Amino acid sequence: KPFWLKQRLRHCPLRADTQRIAPTSSPAAMYTRFVEPGRLALITYGPCEGKMCTIIDIVSQKRVVVDGPMDVTGVPRHMMPVRRLSLTDFRVKIGRGSREKTLKKALEKDETLKKWSETAWAKKLAAKKARANMTDFERFKVMVARKKRAKEVKTVLKKATKK
Repeated sequence: KPFWLKQRLRHCPLRADTQRIAPTSSPAAMYTRFVEPGRLALITYGPCEGKMCTIIDIVSQKRVVVDGPMDVTGVPRHMMPVRRLSLTDFRVKIGRGSREKTLKKALEKDETLKKWSETAWAKKLAAKKARANMTDFERFKVMVARKKRAKEVKTVLKKATKK
């Protein structure tokens, strides 16, 4: 091997002489959340952060056109980078570049947003939002309730261990 190749191999984290093992192609290991028209996504950054949107059209490898619709989720139709979206498992059957009216009908027909709100991910986001909007007195009431619950659990466990 020439000197320059040896130098490059010495600094390379994955050596050229080692082989990569191809991942198993089992059906369970396949990726299913593709960027495609009709895919429901969560906006993770920007003015609409935390809101749900639907991918309407693909502009390039990195940008898509999304729509809420505005009166349902509060997201207007606009273009945004894919890296600011978290794709969900839900997909609505719509064509590329479909109108807001068509999207709204498809969302209502499949009850996609209702299904989303029943997932653990959505419940976790709702709980986080509720905790963030708590007042000082509400936080105090939660603390007192947790203390009371812990005391009751402790007494029940104490009785159970004595028997």
